[in-house]
Amino acid sequence: MNDLFQNHAAKSGPVECLGQTFPSDETRREHYLKLLAEKLKDPEFRKIEGFPIGSDEDILTLSDPPYYTACPNPFMDTFVEGHCTNYDSSTHYKKEPFLTDVSEGKNDPIYNAHSYHTKVPHKAIMRFILHYTQPGEIVLDSFCGTGMTGVAAQLCGDRNVVESLGYRVESDGTVLQNLGNNGKNEWVPFSKLGARAALLNELSPAASFIASNYNSELDVNRFQLEAKRILQDVSDQCSWMYVTSHSDGRTVGRINFTLWSDVFSCPDCAGEIVFWDVAADKEAGKVLDRFSCPHCTTVLEKKGLDRAWISFIDGATGLTVRQAKQVPVLINYTVGKSRFEKKPDQQDLNLIDRVLAEPITDWFPSDRMIEGGETRRNDPAGITHVHHFYTRRNLIVLARFRERIFSMRGTEASPGLGLWFTSSHVWATRLNRLLASNYFGGGGGVIGQTLQGTLYVSSLAVETNCIERFSLRTSSVPFTAHGGSSLVSTGSAERISAPDNSVDYVFVDPPFGANIMYSELNSLWEAWLKVRTNPSSEAIESKAQKKSLDDYRALMTKSFREAFRVLKPGRWMTVEFSNTKAAVWNGIQTALQEAGFVVANVAALEKSHKGYRAVTTTTAVKQDLVISAYKPNGGLEERFREIGGTVDSVWDFVRTHLGYLPSVRIRAGELDFVAERDPRIIFDRMVAWFVRHGTLVPMSSQEFQAGLAQRFVERDGMFFLPEQAADYDKKRLQVATAPQMELFVSDERSAIDWLSDFLKRRPSTYQEVGPEFMGQLGAGWKKHESKPELLALLEDNFLKCDGTGDVPSQIHSYLSTNHKDLRGLEKNSPALVAKAKDRWYVPDPNKAQDLEKKREKALLKEFDHYRAFTGRRLKEFRLEALRAGFRAAWGNKDYQTIIDIAKKVPDEALQEDEKLLTLYDLALTRTEDWI
Repeated sequence: MNDLFQNHAAKSGPVECLGQTFPSDETRREHYLKLLAEKLKDPEFRKIEGFPIGSDEDILTLSDPPYYTACPNPFMDTFVEGHCTNYDSSTHYKKEPFLTDVSEGKNDPIYNAHSYHTKVPHKAIMRFILHYTQPGEIVLDSFCGTGMTGVAAQLCGDRNVVESLGYRVESDGTVLQNLGNNGKNEWVPFSKLGARAALLNELSPAASFIASNYNSELDVNRFQLEAKRILQDVSDQCSWMYVTSHSDGRTVGRINFTLWSDVFSCPDCAGEIVFWDVAADKEAGKVLDRFSCPHCTTVLEKKGLDRAWISFIDGATGLTVRQAKQVPVLINYTVGKSRFEKKPDQQDLNLIDRVLAEPITDWFPSDRMIEGGETRRNDPAGITHVHHFYTRRNLIVLARFRERIFSMRGTEASPGLGLWFTSSHVWATRLNRLLASNYFGGGGGVIGQTLQGTLYVSSLAVETNCIERFSLRTSSVPFTAHGGSSLVSTGSAERISAPDNSVDYVFVDPPFGANIMYSELNSLWEAWLKVRTNPSSEAIESKAQKKSLDDYRALMTKSFREAFRVLKPGRWMTVEFSNTKAAVWNGIQTALQEAGFVVANVAALEKSHKGYRAVTTTTAVKQDLVISAYKPNGGLEERFREIGGTVDSVWDFVRTHLGYLPSVRIRAGELDFVAERDPRIIFDRMVAWFVRHGTLVPMSSQEFQAGLAQRFVERDGMFFLPEQAADYDKKRLQVATAPQMELFVSDERSAIDWLSDFLKRRPSTYQEVGPEFMGQLGAGWKKHESKPELLALLEDNFLKCDGTGDVPSQIHSYLSTNHKDLRGLEKNSPALVAKAKDRWYVPDPNKAQDLEKKREKALLKEFDHYRAFTGRRLKEFRLEALRAGFRAAWGNKDYQTIIDIAKKVPDEALQEDEKLLTLYDLALTRTEDWI
């Protein structure tokens, strides 16, 4: 690999960077800081989507260009040019989706060096990178968070780490993977040992700052020396704030933490109630929900109490502040090597008063908390500004640490010191809370950090010893990547400054709907860093930002389009999906397809089996998913432009698509059904491809299935290319039973699919199929979707043997196989005809086409009723009728009808149906209604 960042940390000699040689790392940094400063003066540069909120000076203070900029990185294109190999459509690259089970724990020094709201373990990401790329190739993560993708990309060159994943590394650097099943070893080569280059983009300046420090080479010895010096300096000046007297009245102890309790007012007697004093039941080992007033003995509940209040002049803002009253109720301290607890005495209270009077000489943030549900959730308690989230002594100490740490920016110790500050910060806030069960149970870990996804200040808040916490973090922070092949940018995923077709692989774990409000949760970090997230392009669903699920999906589509643009044709993108809400899942899949990607595999991590299971419907979205999608090779696009939306284009797409799908998937020694090879799903992928290109599909689903059977090889309900079928046949001989697709019946379409599969295997009478069918109509049925009558489904989609003439081949085959007395009989045998009478079966393609046309006409007639509906919302409807109507309107370029009808459909019904959502979104793009 051409290492453009050679000798990153070596300040004692020349360094090479982006093709230039500098006398030292200091001169390198000065050179690029000057270039960045000039760039920041350009008004157009600041107009780039997602440009953070901060002054030039503060952006430059955080940045370490060209490796990291606290704004869109203007050096990315130069970095890419040094690593990128030009795309050539003739270049041989063939990979199936990565299907090996991924179950990496989080107990790793690098992972634990810094907490964050969501993180994919870097060792899990390494498996994907090793599968899809080779050394020196470029990996993009446009929602990089703390930069674990960059860490993973670099550690792909570390033999010890790669072997710790269960791979074998040969002397020539070939990485072998064990594909053995049933205890048999089968080592096969699949990659090469070597670091990959990483492009890391993140909207949040806090996250990109952490990512840059994680992915920078660190002089550990220098870090330890500087951290020790800073610790000693802060301790010399501030350790007096964390002392308390031991029970003997002479010995001085070091405070570990102080517990603060809310104070309430009794609604009956107006007496003050210290929550800890009345609710902490040591004998029961818990905090009580009901307790008695210590003044009037009235039985009370916390939710029915009024707060007690304090008022004071806020020295930082000059405003009069009214805050909910909290008082110290317990001090945990250390004398020698032993821990003790005590109730604060008068000396402790005097110390707190002395700290309150202590001036703060170092800078600290005192901004109003930004708009947001989480950032403003504590407003009713009077916690309205950033500095209110810290006790006075922790605010003094944190400000002192910050001043000394940031004075070291640009040194060999800088990355470690940066991680040291942000990782220790979370222990310094009032968001820490007491874990009551651990505390009363005598276990460890009695202090809990911020509740995930919220800025909730507990009624029992823990004030840690800030100096002690920084001291503890010095041993866990210096675990970073080797450095040298990652570039970090701060900005929107909608704008990646890399050339077209330049990236070899994309891995993202993006925001998912309203799961986590990243900009709000990062606001405390960013207040201290002085550069904040620009939320305009934050891809979330948020009431505070007035962003709906439609807005979220539109933003994700733009981000995926940018990933599609920079990814080389024929290459892969992996999306980690962490949301059980079907509407969000549909939004992600729709956004991927609209961006141009073709989904080749969706798998859910089955934690009970520690493996993956294919997901075919939104009702199955109950776990984290891994979505594998590819950018079609340039040849397919070129041929489509040449011949357009013809029948030949259909089979050209299918032939190409089948080549990307996994041939064989084995789980727990058994052959798995590859859902993407089901003809119905292949048809859906083909339709999405045509729709995205604005072209009508030139055949019906029945014509498609008939053509599929003529052109490709069918095995166990799946379709393959000939060479893939040969591989499948070899594996099929090793297992006892054929795999079967698991269908979830949730609407009319899936009910028809289930009946089709059932009747293919077992042509049945109405009485026989009835109980089986009713057993499928469980709790998973979609809300608002009218439940069809079984008889209507059978009459509209299937044929019934009337007992005259020859018995249909499908029924003949079933009866002669399953009934000994009917074997060998001719199709017109009276006994066979009698047994076949009134059995429903799947029609052959020609007759099925007639049924489909008849059914489509009836569906469009029903759609006309929806069009004429004058009420506000349709309460119940047939999704199949809506789908047929949307398809017809799209074909007629009647986009307004789609939008108008969509407004009559409940939001959840529209958002949870991929087919409706895709056509609705595309219709919006052709009107003024899209953001």
